Amino acid sequence: MKIRTTQPQYPFRRWFILSMFLCGFMALTGRAVYLQLWNNDFLQEHGDARSIRVVEIPSHRGVITDRNGEQLAMSTPVDSIWANPKKVFEDVERLPELADALGTSVKELHQNLRDRMNREFIYLRRHATPDVVEKIQALAIKGVATQREYKRYYPAAEVTSHIIGFTNIDDQGQEGLELAYDKWLAGEPGLKRVLKDRLNRVIENIESIKSPEPGKKLELSIDRRVQYLAYRELAAAVKYHRAKGGSLVMLDVRTGEVMAMVGQPSYNPNNRSGLKSRFYRNRAVTDVFEPGSTMKPFTVAIGLESGSYQPLTRIDTSPGFIKVGEHTIRDIKNYGNIDMTTVITKSSNVGTTKIALSIEPENYWEALSRFGFGQPTGSAFPGESSGTLAPYNTWSDVEMATLSFGYGLSVTPLQLAQAYSVLGSGGVMLPVSFLKVDEPVSGERVLQESVARQVRNMLETVVSAQGTGKRAAIRGYRVIGKTGTVHKSTRGGYSDDRYLSLFAGIAPASEPRFAMVVLIDEPRGDHHYGGLVAAPVFSRVLEGTFRILNIPPDDLPAITSPMMANKAKSKQLPEL
Repeated sequence: MKIRTTQPQYPFRRWFILSMFLCGFMALTGRAVYLQLWNNDFLQEHGDARSIRVVEIPSHRGVITDRNGEQLAMSTPVDSIWANPKKVFEDVERLPELADALGTSVKELHQNLRDRMNREFIYLRRHATPDVVEKIQALAIKGVATQREYKRYYPAAEVTSHIIGFTNIDDQGQEGLELAYDKWLAGEPGLKRVLKDRLNRVIENIESIKSPEPGKKLELSIDRRVQYLAYRELAAAVKYHRAKGGSLVMLDVRTGEVMAMVGQPSYNPNNRSGLKSRFYRNRAVTDVFEPGSTMKPFTVAIGLESGSYQPLTRIDTSPGFIKVGEHTIRDIKNYGNIDMTTVITKSSNVGTTKIALSIEPENYWEALSRFGFGQPTGSAFPGESSGTLAPYNTWSDVEMATLSFGYGLSVTPLQLAQAYSVLGSGGVMLPVSFLKVDEPVSGERVLQESVARQVRNMLETVVSAQGTGKRAAIRGYRVIGKTGTVHKSTRGGYSDDRYLSLFAGIAPASEPRFAMVVLIDEPRGDHHYGGLVAAPVFSRVLEGTFRILNIPPDDLPAITSPMMANKAKSKQLPEL
């Protein structure tokens, strides 16, 4: 007997389950349609927030050139490496690879990231080398990326460092003309919208929002060839005389432009690691000193302008010294009764003292101020010193006497060069410019033209065979100038064995073109006199400058003179 079993039927449950699946499908379809067609802006916004970014487009700093267009400072593209610490720790096992690529220890890198976990952006390496950047990009570590920046490069290095200065790692001017013209040189970064992947790498540029604006070009007044020549000769002299340092300034007397400005010791702005800040300052602009005998031409000029003196006016310097109050002022020897020209030629302290004491203090002070002493040159160079010139109502007779031969006031090498350029320009004071001047420059007359010419004629005797500055002579050119050997001021008085060796002059004498000041600080060789230490540097630099710039000789008969040939040989330094 067969027993037949019947399976229970549940039609309601079947339809219920099918209907539930159908409702779910319809709900999901409806939701998808809603999100895609009616609420897609919301999704697009959140999607873009995760993958689309507005990033900055770096802009390079303006180039700095010399007067001939030769580049002295430029910006080169480099990459910096940055990280988001939180994302890096999501893949913490790759820290050793990252540390190895960066050339650092895992412990140091771990600590660096751990200490900055609250940040989303930190630099791991600024201005990295191309090989390091390549390694980092190849690793593709989450949270680590590169960023394009610009690094400043100075082709002339230490030759122009004191003028140009340098920028910091963020490409902002810190010293020199980089600082003075920072706003002019700095560019304006642009903006663009980009698509990034999960590793924060840009995979597509979507649109440009703002174009970057590069910095403006800065054209300097210096000539790189002359600047290099001045640097080489000053460095050789400082080394040969075992000096503490030195400065050299050359101005164009027709325009007030700085043709060359160098200092020792110098520094390389491309590599400043371990360098001390005292090397950064431009001593020709910031450091002051007592000008010594290089001040005497201005005392003579003031005497001539007063009308009480003429070039042939005689001054009795016997017996070689003069008492002023309780102080005695001396010459090297008794020059006797000499004219004004000989006062300059022999550098007589007694002669200039008598001239100064015959002038009213107020008139003397006013004339010195017109020459630019005690005030800035107008160059706008950062940190420029104005020097010191005490008010005339505080002067005693002995202070007037010492002022006449360069003690009791202080100047910078640039100030002194500007004052000598007044003599070269025929009595007109021109503002000092570190930028190239293309238009005619108007200055202020501070000295009668006839007096400036008379003083120049007197100064030409200093560079003659009878003068103290004969080693400043240049074969084929007439040179005017004045030597100076200054006892350095120390606590409690003046040092007996520490000197400043100076020479200030103008050439060519017939049509003055350049004024130059050379200062050697504390020479410790066999000589310390300005005529033996600083004057040869003046001669070599200007001789080379005339050759570079094709300036014709103004003393042709002297070219064939055996005596001038011997002088040219005697001023050469031994090979270093």
